[in-house]
Amino acid sequence: MKWGVAWRNVKRYVKHDLKEIAFPSSLPDPPHVKAKPKPRKLTFKDYVYIVRTAAGLHAKSFTREGLTKEDWKKAGLEEQEDPEVAVKKKEAAEPSSMEELALAARAGAEHIKPALQRIYMTRASAYRDALKSFVEGYQEGIAEVMAKKSQEEAAVSGQRSKEADGQSTGPSPAEEPRKDKMPF
Repeated sequence: MKWGVAWRNVKRYVKHDLKEIAFPSSLPDPPHVKAKPKPRKLTFKDYVYIVRTAAGLHAKSFTREGLTKEDWKKAGLEEQEDPEVAVKKKEAAEPSSMEELALAARAGAEHIKPALQRIYMTRASAYRDALKSFVEGYQEGIAEVMAKKSQEEAAVSGQRSKEADGQSTGPSPAEEPRKDKMPF
């Protein structure tokens, strides 16, 4: 083999084959698939609009609610009015637990722990109250059943005392089956 032919083969291998081995290209689309039209080139105006919009959204992500004039206008406040005083005047609605967790998560790990503890304590107190009310209701139910049972026993003992006196109006105890000895 001549040096020129060998050099050409090495160059072709490095230029095409090695590149394909290191960075393989995707398979071409089947013939029945139509190629998607390429997106149009953006003009300078489009680039400026995109950058301005992105920068505005980025800046808004760092501001808190109530700091911009638009937020004051939405709240019906004047720009000269102090927002701290206005917030105190206006009744503040407490955020839901999910909103509170979301705010704490955005603030960082040191803020989420107290928020989780508050939610845990709230749920624990609700569970404790529900359990306490259940126990009270259960005790009331037991007291009612015991009162009915004592009334029935008093009625049965009164009936037995009448039978002992000879004033029986019902069937005799020998005819009556014993309910307390039944297996079910």
